Amino acid sequence: MAESLSRIPLSVLEKINLGIVGACGRGGHFKNTCEAIGAIRVHAVCDINKEKLPEAAKALGASEQYTDYAEMLEKSDLDAVLIGTPQNLHVEQSIAALKKGIHVLSEVTAGVSIEECRRLVETCKKSDRIYMLAENCNYMEHNVIVQAIVEKGLFGTPYYAEGEYLHELKWLNEITKWRRKWHTGINGITYPTHSLGPILQWFKGERVVAVSCAGSGHHYRDAQGKEYEMEDSCVMFCKMSRGGLVKIRLDCLSNRPDAGNVYQLQGTEGCYESGRADGEKNRIWLKSHCKDVQTWLDLNDLVEEFLPENRKEWRAKSKEAGHGGSDFYEMLDFVEAILGKHPVTLGVHEAMDMTLPGLVSQQSIVEGSRWIEVPDSRNW
Repeated sequence: MAESLSRIPLSVLEKINLGIVGACGRGGHFKNTCEAIGAIRVHAVCDINKEKLPEAAKALGASEQYTDYAEMLEKSDLDAVLIGTPQNLHVEQSIAALKKGIHVLSEVTAGVSIEECRRLVETCKKSDRIYMLAENCNYMEHNVIVQAIVEKGLFGTPYYAEGEYLHELKWLNEITKWRRKWHTGINGITYPTHSLGPILQWFKGERVVAVSCAGSGHHYRDAQGKEYEMEDSCVMFCKMSRGGLVKIRLDCLSNRPDAGNVYQLQGTEGCYESGRADGEKNRIWLKSHCKDVQTWLDLNDLVEEFLPENRKEWRAKSKEAGHGGSDFYEMLDFVEAILGKHPVTLGVHEAMDMTLPGLVSQQSIVEGSRWIEVPDSRNW
């Protein structure tokens, strides 16, 4: 284990030894990201898929491979782990790594129950290692540009936003069985972070303090003929700590084209609406930039003015990575936090701010859409 890794300059540190768990699935998608950054060595991979693991190890350039996560943590010389497993495993695997003195980059969501999230927070408080949530939507270029515009005050006071994740998963449920339970086998918002993450960055310094959740009813059955526990479209209303309102919609079941991640933001001096389908523009209206209240701008026309300089510097290289380059920036952020260049951006409390509202929504929808307070992990 590399001691005091966070205090070693990148010029001195040869490589960060990374272990990837879930290497035959989501974890395997980080090959180009790690290569593009250059400060990371994929040292070990882990997956329960024995047949495909050697292929994953070869593709990722790993020198070690394991089918047992605990064995990898015990035997491999790791500085950090990337957790790309089903979401019900994220907390236990994160806690195990942190207790071994290993930095953690965990895929979303942070956890599947309030109780286990509390244990994760308690572990992070006792650890001097980095825990970071790998919410790549926060790093997507259009969301970063909107954030920069918000930070310059050109939206005025943000007071309303929408986030939608519209991705028909019925077919994928049959391939990745865990999704059948953890995405569509529970009623309410089971996958909130893609929608909520960027919005929380736009409502800087705020958190969701209460939620109310409702569904559209049940109209679909799985391959075995069983009705899905999740209602087709679930909507969560979020009351923000300064009084604003956010609407989150999750639909993993309806027969429709995917809209992926869709966002809106309304402030006193501007508004933003992302495109809903391929080829549609992300449009923005700013009082400071538009001639009248009927004139939309293409967000792309504001890239040069508002895209942060560090993003411009890495823009070409980031395109080698996944999710439009967002995987690259999230990994770069993680590496720089390990090296002590800045505090972790999406640490455990930010992870809870994105995850806990969805978990509370699952209680709200059972209780007839009752408004329920969301706990603040900072008080745990």
